[in-house]
Amino acid sequence: MKIRYSLCVAALSMTVLAGCVSSPTRAPAVPVDPVQAQANDQRRGDVGEWSLSGRIAVSNGKQGGSGRIDWQQTQGRYAISLSAPVTRQSWRLSGDAAGARLEGVEGGTRESADVESMLQATTGWDIPVRALSDWVRGIGATSAEYGPAKVEYGAGNLPSRLQQAGWLIEYQEWQPASAGPVMPARLVATRGQAKVRLIVDQWSLGAPQ
Repeated sequence: MKIRYSLCVAALSMTVLAGCVSSPTRAPAVPVDPVQAQANDQRRGDVGEWSLSGRIAVSNGKQGGSGRIDWQQTQGRYAISLSAPVTRQSWRLSGDAAGARLEGVEGGTRESADVESMLQATTGWDIPVRALSDWVRGIGATSAEYGPAKVEYGAGNLPSRLQQAGWLIEYQEWQPASAGPVMPARLVATRGQAKVRLIVDQWSLGAPQ
């Protein structure tokens, strides 16, 4: 049975993420220092423990929705909380390379060795959770699993576009993180009709306190 996610309500999507509905205009090419760009990538790649809070919107071409997101990552283990402000419903997704657990959904908790397949079957949404843990930091995911990543750089020697595993990730804004490198503040990931939009309000780098 499909979950009647309040995150799938179009009206909610419009109110929570009204600021990221319009498509950005591609900026003109700017000079890039490849040595500095690689150094920036390395600094972000070295961040193995982090958390973010912000807003997320997802769609599959037929339905979509949005809400608040809080994501904690400790190396390969993630804990992601989603909430719909209007209905006050919330869900929690946690897991690692061995499997995932989805709580707070209609019909009871779901568990699976494949988080992406579980989300697709449960919600109808194509969300590359494990790869996003890298893409959200502005780096390519593991090439052994997702293939090579093609990165285009822009202002500040920071990625503007990343292509991998059939996904296109566009980095629209960046923000400085306390005691760490500059991190993505706004990104859009698309593959076919699947789309994930993320606005990061705050980054915290390092182990949770």
